[in-house]
Amino acid sequence: MDSEDGGGVIENSAGEELVASEGVVILEPHEGMEFESEDAAKIFYDEYARRLGFVMRVMSCRRSERDGRILARRLGCNKEGYCVSIRGKFGAVRKPRPSTREGCKAMVHVKSDKSGKWIITKCIKDHNHPLVVSPREARQTMDEKDKKIQELTTDLRNKKRLCAAYQEQLVAFMKEVEEHSDQLSKKAQVIANNLREFESKEQEVSHQR
Repeated sequence: MDSEDGGGVIENSAGEELVASEGVVILEPHEGMEFESEDAAKIFYDEYARRLGFVMRVMSCRRSERDGRILARRLGCNKEGYCVSIRGKFGAVRKPRPSTREGCKAMVHVKSDKSGKWIITKCIKDHNHPLVVSPREARQTMDEKDKKIQELTTDLRNKKRLCAAYQEQLVAFMKEVEEHSDQLSKKAQVIANNLREFESKEQEVSHQR
């Protein structure tokens, strides 16, 4: 299935499909494709979408009833579905906005398996619209995303270190308070013993009189 711009579909040594678009070879998603995590699947499909000429949309997911974790996720095109008219407060139809929805069915369904990997279980590649992303629709490039992720990771790491330092100081302070309390308890015990000893001697003196 050759594209209009002279591109086409080829296979690599692993039997995976590669699509050539404007001189760039892109690895195509396919059923059975594995990823280390849900985020890895999202990053791959987002990069694939950006290179091919459409915008990825993160769609529905299925969660575990036991602990709420995500078990499966559907990723698709931002032109998926159709725009539904929304009625105003008093029943009048609001002024329609330009819709980007065109009922596109292109999508991948990724599911977590027992090993913890995420696998594509369903894949639809065909789009019903031109694969051209306008500047306004264009999402962040992977370089920008990687930079943002790196910044957030560094910030989180610094906050964790600060939290650990505070925790260490708190533990040291609690230990010091505990040691001080022990010393006070010992001093109080010595005073109590001295008082008892003094009272005992005082009683002996009284009896001798």
